[in-house]
Amino acid sequence: MLSRIYGSAARRRRRWYALRPAVRRRLDRPVISVGALAAGGSGKTPVAALVAGLLTAAGERPAVLSRGYARRRPHDGVVVVRDWQALRAGVDEAGDEPLMLARALPAAAVLVSEDRYLAGRFAETILGATVHVLDDGFQHLPLQRDVDLLLLSERDLEDPRTFPGGRLREPLEASRGVDAALVETPHPATARDVADCCGVERAFHFTRSILALRDAVSGARADLSPATPIVAVAGIARPQAFFDGLRRAGYALAAAAAFRDHYRYTAGDVARIGRLAVEHRAEHVVTTEKDLVRLLPHAPFRFSLLAAPLQVDVEPAAAFHAWLAEQVSRARERTR
Repeated sequence: MLSRIYGSAARRRRRWYALRPAVRRRLDRPVISVGALAAGGSGKTPVAALVAGLLTAAGERPAVLSRGYARRRPHDGVVVVRDWQALRAGVDEAGDEPLMLARALPAAAVLVSEDRYLAGRFAETILGATVHVLDDGFQHLPLQRDVDLLLLSERDLEDPRTFPGGRLREPLEASRGVDAALVETPHPATARDVADCCGVERAFHFTRSILALRDAVSGARADLSPATPIVAVAGIARPQAFFDGLRRAGYALAAAAAFRDHYRYTAGDVARIGRLAVEHRAEHVVTTEKDLVRLLPHAPFRFSLLAAPLQVDVEPAAAFHAWLAEQVSRARERTR
C-alpha cells in the first residue's frame, strides 16, 4: 500500500513538471543527466565519471554538478570541490561522492549545491565550463537537460516496487522517453530486452570491474599474490557486491566489514578495523574509492590501506562515444 502511494506521488510530480516546462530552468551549456530509477548501488557516480572523462577527451571542459548528499557542512550557495587547477574542498564540505569524482577527474570541475542551476551558472560564467554532467540527475526535474542517460538493471524488472517496500524511486514507466538506457549486464541482448520492457528506444550495456589495487595514500599500484589475506571494508549501498567483486578478481578475503552507505568513520572504527586485520593475520585492508575519502582524514594508519579502483565500460564503446558526441553537438545547436 505505501509503495503504491509513493509511486503515485512520484508520477504526479513528474507529470506536474511535464505540463509546466516554463518552470524548468535551462543552462546555457548542454546538460547531460546520469541517473537511475533505483536508489543506491546502481553505478550512477562511476558512469558520470566515465561520461565526464569522455567529454574531456573530446576537448570539452565538463563541470560535474552534484547535490552533495550527506555533507557534514552544507552551504546555501555553491561549493567548488575542484576547479581546473586543484581540489578546493574536503569531504565535510563536498560529500564523499563529489570528492571521489574530484579526485578521479583532474581535468574537470566538480561543484556541489542543492540548487544545481546555480552551480551550473557558476561553472559557466566563472569557471568557463562548456558542458555539464548531472550526477544522479534523473529525479532533479527543476533543471532542463539535453541528454537523459538512465541506468537500469534486471533487478529493476524483477522487483519494480517503489519506496518504501521496494528499491525504486519512481515507477518503471518514468523511463519512457529517456534518450538512452545503460543496462548493467554482461550480455548485450539482455540490455536490449530490459530497455524494451521499460519503453526505451536506445540501449547500451555497461559492466563494472575492479582494477589493480592502489595504495590509499601514495596511489602506487599494489600487486598482491592471490594467497595474500585481506580484510575488506565497505560503507556503500551494496557492500556485498564489492566483497563478491574482490573474490571474483582473485583476492583472498579473510574477513569483511560492512557499514551503511555514506557512513562517516570514527577513530574507533579505524582501530576496530586494525584489530580485525591483526586477528585474521591480514597485512592489507582493502576499501572502495568512495570509502577512501571518508577514511583518509584518519591517516596515518597502523595497517596497509589499499583502494580498489572501479572501471566502468559501456558497450559497444565506439557507438556510445559517437552517439554521446552527436547528442552534445545537437544540444549546442539548440542552445545557440
